[in-house]
Amino acid sequence: MKILVTGATGKLGSKVVEALLKAIPASELAVSVRNPEKAERFRALGVEIRHGNFDQPETLDVAFSGIDRVLIISTFGDYETIMRQHTNAVAAAERAQVKFIAYTSVTNASESKFFLASSHRAREEAILKTGIPYSFLRNNWYFENEIGSIQGAMVGAPWITSAGKGKVGWVLRQDLAEAATNVLIGQGHENTIYELSGKLMTQEELVAALGDALAREVHIQQVDDATYADIMKGAGVPEAHLPMLVNIQKAIRDGGLEIESNDLEKLLGRPATSINEALSHIISEISQTGN
Repeated sequence: MKILVTGATGKLGSKVVEALLKAIPASELAVSVRNPEKAERFRALGVEIRHGNFDQPETLDVAFSGIDRVLIISTFGDYETIMRQHTNAVAAAERAQVKFIAYTSVTNASESKFFLASSHRAREEAILKTGIPYSFLRNNWYFENEIGSIQGAMVGAPWITSAGKGKVGWVLRQDLAEAATNVLIGQGHENTIYELSGKLMTQEELVAALGDALAREVHIQQVDDATYADIMKGAGVPEAHLPMLVNIQKAIRDGGLEIESNDLEKLLGRPATSINEALSHIISEISQTGN
């Protein structure tokens, strides 16, 4: 069996490759990357490096050739761009007669009003139309998305949010990578949807745990969306990024990530990394890198 991981030099993709290498021989693994030179560390481990650019369909026919199972990691951008890229990747998988597609989606994609859900819903539907067996890995919110706020708290800044009482199932990328690995190498995952979430928590609960991890109180400021945007702008966030950040806060406030599920634990065969462990891990990494 030959497994292909797209986007393998990205933050999630690289962790998936590392997890796969602990589970299967390197000879059974290939990666499809836009810039092969960035994947040299995997080549050194025996992984086959293939040039695959979602904007150049001709490269994908070679990248997907002879592949049994593929993990398509979602790309990011405007709707037209990501749909073009995804359509190219799915069409290539179909031409190559790939037997199984796993796709990294978002929480409750088929029904959610979360502003990121519509494009993931369309991408799931594109896979369904092929008739190829699939697994949709609907990832909740990365703990790592909060690194900026955690860094601020480490130097005494308050935690700023306009998310209200909305709950999030924060989860480490490492847990999601291991879950994806178990789907790719396991049996019985054809035509499945997994809601991959940690324990649901409010911003206050997360900040309280962060305070415990730092051994000092972290103050939280609940503000409205306009104030949140102003504060983020003052902190140096580019103006073009502000609408997305505000939309994330609003979506969380409206319950867009509030999906209860134990799918992650099932796929991992263990509990998801606890909030205390996750925060300690992130704080340690921030301290080591000096970021």
